[in-house]
Amino acid sequence: MAKDPVCNMEVEETSKYWTDYKGQTYYFCCPGCKARFEKDPEKYLS
Repeated sequence: MAKDPVCNMEVEETSKYWTDYKGQTYYFCCPGCKARFEKDPEKYLS
């Protein structure tokens, strides 16, 4: 399991919502969380 960095929900690593950022793969619960992360990734990693 992975944790959605936007909403902190547990997400399967088979989720179709994912992105790579700085060599790390992040998984999301929905397209909205993915879009918010991609708009400002550093906001969710600090």
